[in-house]
Amino acid sequence: MPQKQKSRSWVELKQAGNECFKTGQYGEATSLYSQAIKELEKKSKGKQEDLAVLYSNRAAAYLKDGNCAECVKDCNMSLELFPFNVKSLLRRAAAYEALERYRLAYIDYKTALQIDCNIAAAHDGTNRMTKALTEADGPSWREKLPPIPAVPLSVREKLAQKTTATAAQTTATPQQNGTTKTDKAAPSDKDIKKGQVLKEEGNALVKKGEHKKAIEKYSQSLKHNPAEVATYTNRALCYLSVKQYTDAVRDCDEALMIDSSNVKALYRRAQAHKELKDVQACVDDLNDLLKVEPKNTAALKLLQEVQKKK
Repeated sequence: MPQKQKSRSWVELKQAGNECFKTGQYGEATSLYSQAIKELEKKSKGKQEDLAVLYSNRAAAYLKDGNCAECVKDCNMSLELFPFNVKSLLRRAAAYEALERYRLAYIDYKTALQIDCNIAAAHDGTNRMTKALTEADGPSWREKLPPIPAVPLSVREKLAQKTTATAAQTTATPQQNGTTKTDKAAPSDKDIKKGQVLKEEGNALVKKGEHKKAIEKYSQSLKHNPAEVATYTNRALCYLSVKQYTDAVRDCDEALMIDSSNVKALYRRAQAHKELKDVQACVDDLNDLLKVEPKNTAALKLLQEVQKKK
């Protein structure tokens, strides 16, 4: 029997580790993933992505077992082998959060959102870190952050297609599968047209003051075309109207990931930050907006108003 154990391939060891993980046997899963890593490292080059997955899996087992320091080490290894791996970013973020290294956790959550702006766990993590850092460092907490890595467009496109709904379940705060998008491929012409029709229906509802119904239309539109900036900014306007300020921030975040200098997204996010009592974030957004449009009267007026409160 021991001989049979030794002869198992790295794939079999990985599968056995996965089964142990599913049944909550995290120590045994860690051992099996370690054996799989040793077996795979004996192989020839070209297995970097597979090795990255094994390190990421072992990191998940360490995280579940409360061994956050080892989780971070394995995520670092995984990300060296396979840069911008979403699961590794989310697992490392959760470990950093548990270790109260909130700045680093914030960076990882924000980096994951560059790859897939629909990961609810990353949005929630970002919000938690924002609150924790504001409490720890005051309104100027952003000035103390390390730089957030810029994810190249080519990498975003490649990795977003691989990101699945289960990515959100890998952190310490599992989400429902339905909260992330599983298909990040470019929308078809048919989807773009359908999305446009639904967006226009939403616009018509806004004119009637029916903001909640408009939100539903915009949400349907984004399912067909998740790359339409105007739909996010329009839905953000509706969220502001119904006082769902966190949702408004989220939509503006998504719009700005597509178009970093979008004036409507910057202004509406500033408005939402103001309502959420995050004055510094509001000021930062308005200053960014004024770099694009220095004479924007609405932004200048709001900036003057919030600076009185500082």
